[in-house]
Amino acid sequence: MSILRPVSLRLAAVATVLALTLSACGFHLRNALTLPAELGPVDIVSSDPYSRLARSVERALAAAGAQIAEQDAVDVAVLDIRSERWASLPASLDAQGRAQEYTLRYAVVFSMRDADGRDIVPQQAIELARDYLALPTDSIGADSERELLSRELEREMTASIIRRIDAVFRNPQERERG
Repeated sequence: MSILRPVSLRLAAVATVLALTLSACGFHLRNALTLPAELGPVDIVSSDPYSRLARSVERALAAAGAQIAEQDAVDVAVLDIRSERWASLPASLDAQGRAQEYTLRYAVVFSMRDADGRDIVPQQAIELARDYLALPTDSIGADSERELLSRELEREMTASIIRRIDAVFRNPQERERG
C-alpha cells in the first residue's frame, strides 16, 4: 500500500506539470466559427451539382449559425466551390513493377463574395494528400481504404474551408486586402 502512494503522487505531479506547461505555452481551444450578422444568407454554389463537399460545407456553415439561402435567392453572399479534383498517383512499386502504395490527392478551388459581389475570401486553392497501401492481391481492401480516405479528406477539406472563412472574419485587415 505504501508503494502505490508515491506512484500516485508522482502521477499527480506529472499531470500538474503538463497542465501548467500547456497553459504557459499559450495553448487554447479554437473558438467556433462566427459569421457577422450583416453577411446575411449564404448560398453554396458548386461546379458539381452532386458535390458531397458542397453539402458538407453547407452543414458546417449552418452549424456555425449561418443562414443558408434558399435555392435561386438573390442578394445573398455566395461561397463558390469552383473546382474539385481527385488524383491517385502511385508512390511505390513492388519487384514486378506493380503499384503498392498510392498518394490520394484532393484539390479544391473556392472563393466567397458578399451580396454586393465584393470578394470576402479571394479565390484560393487547398490541396490535401494522404498515402495508402493498395496491394495488387487485395483489390477489395484497397477500394474500401481509398473510400475511407476520400471521406476523411472531404471532412478535412470542409474544416479547411471553414477555417479560411473564419480567419477572414476574425482578422478584418485580411478582408480589406482581399
